[in-house]
Amino acid sequence: MASINVEEVLKKLTNPEKISLLAGTDFWHTQGLPKYGIPSLRLSDGPNGVRGTKFFNGTTAACFPCGTALGATWDMDLLREAGVVMGKESIAKGAHVILGPTINMQRSPLGGRGFESLSEDPVLAGLGAAALVNGIQESGVAATIKHFVCNDQEHERNTYDARITERALRELYLLPFQLVVRDSQPKAFMTAYNRVNGTHCSENPKVLKETLRGEWGWKGTVMSDWFGTYSTTEAALAGLDLEMPGPTKWRGEILMQAVGTGKVPQHILDERARAMLELVNSCAASGIPENAEEKTRNTPETAALLRKIGGDSIVLMKNEGDVLPLKKDKKASCRTLIIGPNAKVATYHGGGSASLAAYYAITPFDGISSKLTESPDYTVGCYAHKELPLLGVQLKTVDGKNGVTFKAYNESPSVKGRTAVDEITLEKTDFLLVDYKCSKLKGALFYADIEGNFTAEEDGDFEFGLCVYGTAKLFVDDKLVVDNESKQVQGTSFFGCGTVEEKGITSMKKGQTYHIKVEFTSAPACKLPQGNNVLFGGGAVRIGGTRIVDADEEVKHAAALAKDADQVIVCAGLNSDWEGEGTDRTSMSLPGHMDALITAVAEANPRTVVCMQSGTPVGMPWVSKVKGLIHAWYGGNETGNAIADVLFGDTNPSAKLPLTFPIRLEDNPAYLNYRSERGRTLYGEDVYMGYRHYEAISLPVLFPFGHGLSYTTFEFSNLFITKDETTLSLTLSLKNTGALPGAQVAQVYITQKNPTIRRPKKELKGFQKVSLKAGEAKDVKIDIALKYATAFWDEVRNAWVCEQDQYEVLVAGSSAIEDGAAVKGVFQTGETTWWNGL
Repeated sequence: MASINVEEVLKKLTNPEKISLLAGTDFWHTQGLPKYGIPSLRLSDGPNGVRGTKFFNGTTAACFPCGTALGATWDMDLLREAGVVMGKESIAKGAHVILGPTINMQRSPLGGRGFESLSEDPVLAGLGAAALVNGIQESGVAATIKHFVCNDQEHERNTYDARITERALRELYLLPFQLVVRDSQPKAFMTAYNRVNGTHCSENPKVLKETLRGEWGWKGTVMSDWFGTYSTTEAALAGLDLEMPGPTKWRGEILMQAVGTGKVPQHILDERARAMLELVNSCAASGIPENAEEKTRNTPETAALLRKIGGDSIVLMKNEGDVLPLKKDKKASCRTLIIGPNAKVATYHGGGSASLAAYYAITPFDGISSKLTESPDYTVGCYAHKELPLLGVQLKTVDGKNGVTFKAYNESPSVKGRTAVDEITLEKTDFLLVDYKCSKLKGALFYADIEGNFTAEEDGDFEFGLCVYGTAKLFVDDKLVVDNESKQVQGTSFFGCGTVEEKGITSMKKGQTYHIKVEFTSAPACKLPQGNNVLFGGGAVRIGGTRIVDADEEVKHAAALAKDADQVIVCAGLNSDWEGEGTDRTSMSLPGHMDALITAVAEANPRTVVCMQSGTPVGMPWVSKVKGLIHAWYGGNETGNAIADVLFGDTNPSAKLPLTFPIRLEDNPAYLNYRSERGRTLYGEDVYMGYRHYEAISLPVLFPFGHGLSYTTFEFSNLFITKDETTLSLTLSLKNTGALPGAQVAQVYITQKNPTIRRPKKELKGFQKVSLKAGEAKDVKIDIALKYATAFWDEVRNAWVCEQDQYEVLVAGSSAIEDGAAVKGVFQTGETTWWNGL
């Protein structure tokens, strides 16, 4: 792909040609104009790996740990390395543009997409995202920072108006984007679905024109989120270059008329087209040809990096009595017991845009088992699903392959002798058919039979479930068990477009094989209201099922096993059912009987260790009863191996929490304002989000921002502070005072002594992760731009202000400053100054 002379090409283009560049041609591609040397660009999700162009039956990919896991590393060198590999993955998928990283703020533990973002703190989020972007763009691939701005909830995400003070907007929500522009210059921005102070982001001139392009001087391409363009003239004038996906709804003839009548001036159209041509040029260095074949690059080097990132993202939350690390070499008389619904399932990504088909995924059970000389015992203990677990892993096709056969038809099942026009074997029974194409299908309305054989492992009742966007019925040996056609109820599946899960029960005999068939009809048959849909095309269907158990008896059984075990590991948490795009959680509580399970097991065995997986905070009413606790997020391909490495000490944990874990949901500063109410979301906590709030009112938390233990110990000392007109320089000594090599994060917090307005008690302004051998000491130097270290937003002057005052510096391994565990110093600034820009 060769570069072009943007200005020369722009002069040659007609207005219809310019307009054609400003919208996608399909879900993932932009318009090419071959006679001018303008290729079509391919875009791809995204936040934790490069999926390629298909939700349905896509090419497998490397799945990285989720956003909060990446943030938990606090390791900018590692994140840059992750970005480099993301860029290589993008080249393999033929994608010129990656839709990520995500850096929206985590106002509440309930955020459906909270797991995609890096942190509740804008500095950690901004610097971490800049490292990822620099790595991605090193390969010539363009990174797309998203979602600009205040896309911090899923409830009514297309319509809500984020009502927010200018100060909070600047200091918290815009700041991470500002830092990314300053430090990495991403080639693209994606606008958020929502409004900010009355105007949708995709047509908001204050956000796009005045701030991003004007004040920050950013030059790049602004695209809408998918189906996030809501106007023609307003969006064009505000600075939206690319409407996605295609084909266009708002541009084409409508924009041509707007230009012809002067509503969109000619120079504005030229600006929009120029931005698209510049994006083409910026992607030329990637060497990716137009419409490239999608390939894989599942290399040992990629696996090793994913394992390292996974291990370095796991937070050691609690380790009383040094219960961790566990011992590998066990005698035959010693037993390791693994319990929990997250043990034999690789919970490696959240739901929605972050989902992809991984090259492979290691379960915690398999990762832990690989460390032991004796096979561990196992029991599920309880279920944790929102929708029934996917059925595909339990099914076989007629010819003995894992999964199901998918046969597509033009005629309904009532037509005798109909002929399948397509047949595919699939392992995963979660089909998002938004990008399914078959040349033999005659229209949008089509039918599919999804079939597999199930062999019961024991006697008992088995429950099946169907979520659908379209219609579906499930049959067991030709008997109707689930009817999700006759009556449909709106649910949260498939980005909020699908039904609730309809369920049915059938009795089964151990060893007997049953034929499972689902009759599916595509999206046009859906009986739900379609006004808020963000999907089009073939629709979707999800097929789940599991054996019915007595929850109370399962908990008792697990506790009885734990009583006699030497090592007990409970694998608990959430999954992509609970955390995903399109819907927020309603509670911080763990699902089902999970709290009861952990409590009972911990009481039966006081040395119980809990491995928790979630992308955002969860309640832990049992935390005082367990000795050991790690938080493992959604860990990507190497989830199970990374967890095992930390549990058994092959990786010394060094991660720190990128967000606060409150004791109760009600303690969260956004508690009273976290939902859209008649289209409005009030950011009533103002600048007191996350740790800023808890510290301001001295409210205890479960685990503080920046918290994270190690299997060794560290000591800070000898802080020296110098500054010049532009830079605050800190030098300190950091020593590993323990017996094991490890890494510590020097977190720099700054407090203004006598501000003219109320400010948080302290704010993170810089950090550095340092690796140390046992007994080793290093001098650590951290430089911070002085104006960023001291400024707050002055709403009267509409500028950042650095006040003449004394400032205190605290450097520690957590935001919770303990006596003797931090070093402190002060510095003085000269006369008060104001500034704008970067």
